[in-house]
Amino acid sequence: MKKFLIFLAFFAYSFSAELGNKVLEPEEAFQVKFVQNDDSLNIKLELGQDIYLYDDKLQVNISKPKKVELLPELNLPKPVEYDGFIVHFDNLDLNIPYSLLKEKIDSNKYEIEFKFQGCSKAGLCYAPMSEKKVIFFEASAQDEVITQNEVKNEIAQNENISETDGIANSFKNSSTIIVIATFFGFGLLLSFTPCVFPMIPILSSIIVKASQNETMSAKKGFFMSLIYVLAMSLAYTMAGVIAGIFGANLQASLQNPYVLISFSAIFIVLAFSMFGYFELRLPTALQNKINQTTDGKEKQGVLGIAIMGFLSALIVGPCVAPPLAGALVYIGQTGDAVLGGMALFFMSLGMGVPLLLIGLGAGKFMPKPGGWMESVTKIFGIIMLGVAIWLLDRVINPTITMYLWAILFLGTGIYLKIYNHIISKLISKVITLIGVILFVGAVSGATNPLKPLDKFTSSISVSAQDELKFTYIKNISELEDAIKKSSKPIMLDFWASWCVSCKELDEITFKDSEVIEKLKQFTLLKVDVTANSNDDKAIQKRFGVVGPPAIIFWDKDKNEVKSAKIVGYKNPKDFLEVVNRNFQN
Repeated sequence: MKKFLIFLAFFAYSFSAELGNKVLEPEEAFQVKFVQNDDSLNIKLELGQDIYLYDDKLQVNISKPKKVELLPELNLPKPVEYDGFIVHFDNLDLNIPYSLLKEKIDSNKYEIEFKFQGCSKAGLCYAPMSEKKVIFFEASAQDEVITQNEVKNEIAQNENISETDGIANSFKNSSTIIVIATFFGFGLLLSFTPCVFPMIPILSSIIVKASQNETMSAKKGFFMSLIYVLAMSLAYTMAGVIAGIFGANLQASLQNPYVLISFSAIFIVLAFSMFGYFELRLPTALQNKINQTTDGKEKQGVLGIAIMGFLSALIVGPCVAPPLAGALVYIGQTGDAVLGGMALFFMSLGMGVPLLLIGLGAGKFMPKPGGWMESVTKIFGIIMLGVAIWLLDRVINPTITMYLWAILFLGTGIYLKIYNHIISKLISKVITLIGVILFVGAVSGATNPLKPLDKFTSSISVSAQDELKFTYIKNISELEDAIKKSSKPIMLDFWASWCVSCKELDEITFKDSEVIEKLKQFTLLKVDVTANSNDDKAIQKRFGVVGPPAIIFWDKDKNEVKSAKIVGYKNPKDFLEVVNRNFQN
């Protein structure tokens, strides 16, 4: 098993490094030159191999002394259609006569701004880019323009960037050790998010199952949790590197009904195994091969734990958070899969720290094998059924999910009645009551297990929900049309039914009275990327979104406000802080 993990890690490293070498850095993909002639300014943009530009992202403006668009009056090469977009594959040579500048604004000094965004045929999209040049018509000593580096520094100092871009920039400005330590800290913070919580009962059930037939020591419990966390970290890293280089979110691709129902069935099988109906074993041929060594039984267990950890990372916790998005942006822009992959690996290790502590504690305090352990095992079997329902919630009708939760709680309450202990009887009554409440909620049409009586409570939550009206869009064309028609600032919410953090935003942030009041000033759009269709992938690729939740903003002039971009869950206070900072009025 150790040799297999080493080989897999080496293969992933070599594969990602090889791919990384083929990805052009932004400076190689787009080479911009400003050439000042006697009567005109030429903007030359040379594209790297297999690089193309979005036609609708091209802008040439006078940015100072005031903003004036110039592109409509310049001669552009004819664009072509590619992959559903209007793009340019040829190098650009844009000629701006000085007479045109004088016609627009009478001045002795102009700042010309050139904006563009492009992608590679390999599937990598670069962030929007901006280059500026200042030209003078005064003394000859001032005929030279501000150097490109000075302009970049000025932009970097004055332009606000999003949290994700700030994290991505930290890779370039910090040492490897600082980056790794920072991402390990990010992982510790992410370990308290809902996307990691389901892994706790999964790992706990594995340890409980193993404790049935042997005494569990702290060392053995920690070892089992370490195998689970390392496999989980390897999965996160591989999926992240693939997403960064190819723009394909492997975790999102696995959030389809067939995969989720299959994985849910696995947990149901595990639950019935814990109830004692049968014992799960590896195929006989594989058992015989492993058992040829003296530690064959141990290797069987390690392999099963590693597989479960690997699959859990890919299927159970697919939501995107700012650190993950920042690492993917860095990998996508630079092709540096080594540093980006290391950051993701150590972030995953940070996420796994609570799991390691659970393994250590379970191994130390787990009761010895016996009748007591049989009851504990069955309780964890019930928890496995809960995990199965939690997974099914992403693909089945929410009302059906409510009924399933109700049946699970009612069944658990009835099961616990077999114990005569007073505490067991009390817990049984509480769980049965919860089951009844969930059943009543399901009958009433409620869909949130955490608010089963929502239909019977005051109408405050209902009216608040009605106040936030989102218009659903399906593709880029519909989005562009909605932006064009809007007379207000715009907010676009990337959402998916399998995204836990998306539901947190819906149930907590978007139901806050202050947030609702603020968002009345916006045109609210939402794109459902649950199906991960070609249209879903295209619109995410367009805005550099690696997965939900993500929120994009535009101002009244229909310019994207990059500094307001939100990735991951934000509570009402933090959400309002971002919006108020970027939209004062």
